[in-house]
Amino acid sequence: MLSDPDVISNADTFKKYSIEFKEIEPVVEKYKEFKKIEQETLEAQELLNSEDEQLCLLGKEELKNLQIKKENILGEIKILLVYKDPLEGKNIIMEIRAGVGGGEAALFASDLFKMYIAYAERNNWKTELLDSHSTDLGGFKEVIFSINGKDVYKHLKYESGVHRVQRVPETEASGRIHTSTATVAVLPEAEDVDFEINPDDLRIDVFHASGHGGQNVQKVATAIRIVHRPTGIMVTCQDERSQLQNKLKAMRILRARLYDMYEQEKEKEIVDARRLQIGRGNRNERIRTYNFPQGRVTDHRINLSIYNIQSIMEGNLDELINALIEEEQREKLEEIET
Repeated sequence: MLSDPDVISNADTFKKYSIEFKEIEPVVEKYKEFKKIEQETLEAQELLNSEDEQLCLLGKEELKNLQIKKENILGEIKILLVYKDPLEGKNIIMEIRAGVGGGEAALFASDLFKMYIAYAERNNWKTELLDSHSTDLGGFKEVIFSINGKDVYKHLKYESGVHRVQRVPETEASGRIHTSTATVAVLPEAEDVDFEINPDDLRIDVFHASGHGGQNVQKVATAIRIVHRPTGIMVTCQDERSQLQNKLKAMRILRARLYDMYEQEKEKEIVDARRLQIGRGNRNERIRTYNFPQGRVTDHRINLSIYNIQSIMEGNLDELINALIEEEQREKLEEIET
């Protein structure tokens, strides 16, 4: 199909089939390896019929090694064939909001933002700030940003949910430990080919931005508010100095929220058969605790505690995220085997 002139001439169709080709190619390659081992097994079995004792021993040893290879490849093929989240290759828009805890919660939201930015940099992913509402102490009431790169959603989809921090705030004179929270939402970013938004369904308001931004903020109405009438979803953006730039960013956020809602509705139809415990997180669910006095980060979904909180806050999330990926794969394998 990729060599069909009609497909080549249609950029969207060619892109769609190219993505599908990349997804199925690993399965095909592993299957070829599997067939090769089967052929080598037949050849090794022929050695067992030889009158030469050395050749018989060689055949037995070869069959033993080939059986191990065959079992390993079958395991790899099973993982490749299990239900794959169709959103894995998507870029994301991440929203972090301060929860319970006032100013300390806003500071924790800022810490999470820095943690994910550092993790993105380690993976050579591109980040872009879309909107933010900061506090006087340097925290964030809300911060929205995008992360673009290879398999971003695959690695960060587990981060949706409530993150809890236990530490002594800088403003706490008595040294008492406070508990605060922040919520994280990970939205797969929609592309133009995913779905369309009817312009008639939108109400777009222009207003003067608030907060930091200099004289231009007060003089020119550049902030944008977009309301999607059918769903009531409202998005505001005021970080840019131009009305057009704010509108473009607001539309990206709106598309991502609508797409996420659309995908979650689709998932409800297969929840009993497919939805796994550690997949796309429920945003009301407490997923992780960051305990600074003990230097511990605990992911409650897989009961994993790591005593290296400083490294994790600096963006070294691989141990946590890899453990979540492995657990999801284990659950999927159990599902197809039963």
